[in-house]
Amino acid sequence: MEKLEIIDLHASVGGTQILRGANLEIRRGESLALLGPNGHGKSTLLGLIMGNPRYRLDSGKIILDGEDITSLSADERSKRGLFLAMQNPSEIPGLNSADFLKAMMNAHRQKKISLLEFYRAMNGAYEKMGIPLEMSKRNLNEGFSGGEKKRNEILQMLLLNPSFAMLDEIDSGLDVDAINVVAKAINEEAAKGTSFLIVSHYARLYNLLKPTRAAIMINGRIVVDGDASLIQRVDREGYEWIKRELGIEIEKEIAPAMNQVSIGVCATKEAANNGSK
Repeated sequence: MEKLEIIDLHASVGGTQILRGANLEIRRGESLALLGPNGHGKSTLLGLIMGNPRYRLDSGKIILDGEDITSLSADERSKRGLFLAMQNPSEIPGLNSADFLKAMMNAHRQKKISLLEFYRAMNGAYEKMGIPLEMSKRNLNEGFSGGEKKRNEILQMLLLNPSFAMLDEIDSGLDVDAINVVAKAINEEAAKGTSFLIVSHYARLYNLLKPTRAAIMINGRIVVDGDASLIQRVDREGYEWIKRELGIEIEKEIAPAMNQVSIGVCATKEAANNGSK
């Protein structure tokens, strides 16, 4: 990926308008921290970029390297190098983790991966993320702790090697040691040129990742786009200065509560089944 452009996005969830003209541009190798109060559209923006059908695009465009991908499905966007580590990964009963990972990798390849190559890649990813390889025999995320689910999301990122990765509160549910493991893996991918869009409410993750830029989303729009010093200011002062300096009234949460932001259990099973044929 050389450049991703978000142009005047308006989007709704369950009949409620969440995004109200969001504009953003991310270039190759950039790491952007996306800040903002709860319920103001950050997860909606990430889900919309990824093509989650639960979000309805009302208007606007998503341009990847000059190509309008607005109408593409999530799997087609994934094949173009986009990846989303979800805030609430779904548990998928009946879908073996290793089978899913193999199908996921095959879906991004013209020639199916050999068993030996897959085992080496999977073993290396599990080792890097500090996850016992035995967990690959369990159903996807079923019975996993919150922290295990989040590390499993980053494990998938390592196996897919995307050019642009979005991380939606990847640090929630992680203890200090796990955050360090996750941050190390993310930093290694960033050093290879991967671009990141990172949502978190905690400066501790950003301190480890050292984003190159930061943007603030209020009321479904990007209202400030600047350098990483914005992170420290928000950590110190919250968002009240937005109203004081920019004259923007900060609404209460505008997004409806959503316990699941996954593209769908059935869709995941179908993709795994198709990829294993």
